[in-house]
Amino acid sequence: MAISLQKGQKVNLKKTVSAGLGEILVNLNWNSRPVKKGLFSAFKGNHGIDLDLGCLYELKDGRKGAVQALGNAFGSFHQPPYIMLDGDDRTGAAAAGENLRINGDQISMIQRILVYTYIYEGVANWQQADAVVTIKYPGAEDLIVQMDTYNSTKIMCGLALFENINDETFSVEKIIQFYNGHSELDRAFGWGMRWSPGRK
Repeated sequence: MAISLQKGQKVNLKKTVSAGLGEILVNLNWNSRPVKKGLFSAFKGNHGIDLDLGCLYELKDGRKGAVQALGNAFGSFHQPPYIMLDGDDRTGAAAAGENLRINGDQISMIQRILVYTYIYEGVANWQQADAVVTIKYPGAEDLIVQMDTYNSTKIMCGLALFENINDETFSVEKIIQFYNGHSELDRAFGWGMRWSPGRK
């Protein structure tokens, strides 16, 4: 059984008395069908969607950064930032999609995490991408973040915000808001980082 979050809804992930939160898995899956680009698409190539999963993080000691395939910033599970991207699915064809692994046992080191996805290549229509995010952690029902609002003109979508509460609980809020890129997303949530173009 799973819980489908509504936009703005918050759910708490709590650690037990005897243990930490364990591994929190944030999975992104999407429709891999390529989009027709007109008469000359056969000559230009007709690739599937390259939808990337990533996050902004802020640690308790003030360090900030991003975990994403762009710039090869895959992070680390056992060392700061205690968040790791397990790979880069270029087409959406991989059954497992893309996964962010958050080390919930290090919750006391993490202030907040903003999970996002962006279109690196392919369709610029989120409805065709049909993306869904599933948040899993031990001993609890899956949380489903369905992209049920669409904006075809902006390439980035804020998905979910994790916030540390008393070093024992992550509050998870469904966002689903669209932005023109990393810097606009950053400003919307007050991260205060400097951005420059990157590639993978």
